[in-house]
Amino acid sequence: MRILLSNDDGYFAPGLAVLAATLKAQSHEVTVVAPERDRSGASNSLTLDRPLAVRRSPNGFFHVNGTPTDCVHLAVTGLLPELPEMVISGINHGANMGDDTIYSGTVAAATEGFLLGIPAMAVSLANVQEENFQGAADFVAGLVRRFAERPIRESLLLNINVPDVPAEAIQGVEVTRLGRRHKAQSVVKTINPRNQVMYWVGAAGEAADAGPGTDFHAVANNRISITPLQIDLTRYPQMGLIEDWLAA
Repeated sequence: MRILLSNDDGYFAPGLAVLAATLKAQSHEVTVVAPERDRSGASNSLTLDRPLAVRRSPNGFFHVNGTPTDCVHLAVTGLLPELPEMVISGINHGANMGDDTIYSGTVAAATEGFLLGIPAMAVSLANVQEENFQGAADFVAGLVRRFAERPIRESLLLNINVPDVPAEAIQGVEVTRLGRRHKAQSVVKTINPRNQVMYWVGAAGEAADAGPGTDFHAVANNRISITPLQIDLTRYPQMGLIEDWLAA
C-alpha cells in the first residue's frame, strides 16, 4: 500500500522512525511528511498567513515548517505524485484519549487525511517512557495488512492507543468510546528575567469518565484501544430545544 506517515512530535521523533521502518519492511510504499519541530496540541490548525517550506532530511523524511494538518494537506493536495491509500499519524509519544483528541496534533493529522477522503489512523503509545514503540508499530502493521486484505468500504478514522508494555503483556484489543477528563489543572505562573509575568498552560486533568467501554479503561487494563471517530459536532438532541427557545 501507499502510506503517508505524519505526526505532531516532529520528523525526528523515534515513534515515527520505528513505524516507518516497520511498514517499509512489510513492503509498503511509505512517505513521511511531518512537522520540522514538536507541534503537540496544534489541533486541526492550518497555516494561512504565510507560505510553507518543505525540506527533505538525510533519512528521506520530508519536514514542513507548519502544523500536522499542514503536512497532510500539502502531501495529499500537491506534494505527492500519487494519492496515498492510507494516512497514519504517529506513533505519538504519550496517550491521546478522551478530550485529548480535540487538542491533539496526532489526531488532527489523521483527521485531515480522513477529510480528504483517505482512510486514516492516529496511533499513540499511552505512556511517556518510549519503551515499546516496536510493539505498537507491529500492531499497526497488522492492521494495515488486515485492511489491505479486507478493506472497510465506509470512511474510516481510527484513534488507537497502545499501552506502553511489552507485547506479551497486552491483554487484547477493545473497540471503545472516548472517555472524559476532569477540567485541566490551573496555569503555572512564572516571572521571566525582565520581571514580566508569564504563564504555562497547566497539565491535563485526570480521567473522570473512565469506566468499562472507554479508551481510558481499556488502556489501564493493558488492552489496545481502538475508537472510531467522526467529525460531525452537531448536538442533535438539543436541536428541538433551540428551535423551541427561538420560537418562544
